[in-house]
Amino acid sequence: MKLINILLVTISLFVTSCAENKENKTSEENSTKNSDTTNKPVQKEVMLTSAQFEALDMKIDTLNKRMMSGFVEANGHLEVPPQSEATVTPVIGGNVTSIEVIEGDEVNKGSVLAYLSHPDIIKVQTDYINTANRLQFLQKDFERQKKLYEEGVGSGETFQKAESELESAKGHLKGMEAQLRQLHINPSSIRNGNIQQQIPVLSPINGAIQKVNIKTGQFVEARSNMFEIINTHHVHADLMVFEKDVAKVKKGQKVYFNIASQPNKEMEASILSIGKNFEQDPKALHVHAEIKDRKENLVPGMYVRGRIAVEDIKTLAVPEAALAKNADKFFIFRAEKEGEDWSFKPLEVSTGARENEWTEIKFLNETTPDSRFALNNAYYLMAEMNKGEGGGHHH
Repeated sequence: MKLINILLVTISLFVTSCAENKENKTSEENSTKNSDTTNKPVQKEVMLTSAQFEALDMKIDTLNKRMMSGFVEANGHLEVPPQSEATVTPVIGGNVTSIEVIEGDEVNKGSVLAYLSHPDIIKVQTDYINTANRLQFLQKDFERQKKLYEEGVGSGETFQKAESELESAKGHLKGMEAQLRQLHINPSSIRNGNIQQQIPVLSPINGAIQKVNIKTGQFVEARSNMFEIINTHHVHADLMVFEKDVAKVKKGQKVYFNIASQPNKEMEASILSIGKNFEQDPKALHVHAEIKDRKENLVPGMYVRGRIAVEDIKTLAVPEAALAKNADKFFIFRAEKEGEDWSFKPLEVSTGARENEWTEIKFLNETTPDSRFALNNAYYLMAEMNKGEGGGHHH
């Protein structure tokens, strides 16, 4: 009896073990099956009817290689040529009686920026009047001495002295007239007795007031910095090209760049001149590029990140409308006709250089040269594909 019980327990344990093994095996198979389903990439596609295809104006074609530029990276700043910047200084010291502009004001060459007054300004004018009057006296004296000399009554020495003093006074008067014009005072107006109490400080160029360094009532010395003016009309990109890239860079090449305040807006320029002397740290040359379609918000000193197009390379490229981004990956759609309908399947690609709304691509998997692709509406196709099942597309 005891032996029979032992046999029954043994058989029972064996059956249980088999059942567990079978259950574990089934569980493992299901797990593997589920894992395969999860890890295996699902081939998706979007189907368009011929009516949808026409309505979307789909453009389908094989891909060809296109001329795309090779680039040299070059960073720098926006600059203006020296003749487009001005520091305004007075010719003579004086007190600021009024300031006519504020920072940011647009001014023309010759615009009044401020007025100065000082006793020295009045003294220059009175000295001029005195010199002009003395000249009249010397002119009359010279004519009298000349007449006496010609008649043999006066001495030659007295006549020569009168002539010398007259010429000296004429030169002195001309010098004073030039000084008055520098002060923007009209000499003929002073001769009529019109003494100016104050003088204007004028802008030497067209431009915008960048800095006002004075206050009303302040005394400013001659040659002190009163105003800074800049004309941004001729703003250009001053780029630094490293020694290893200098041989590739030539006058006339295109430069694509953006500025820190507008990182996503690419602007275009062309190389105007290339410097001849290397900067030592880092060892690089200055390259000046003229900006195409200059915007008003370009201010000298802004940091520029640029690319110089140095060579043309033939590479596979597609219009930007052919690319769709999904989860940090880029795709283009292969197109196949299926009866009256069109099938679009996404193929992952890596992207490269971008130029004039074309982007260089490389396929991650091989494709046949006669494969046709959608050249537009890629984001629409991706959105349709991501909607899931139903609505005229298959998985």
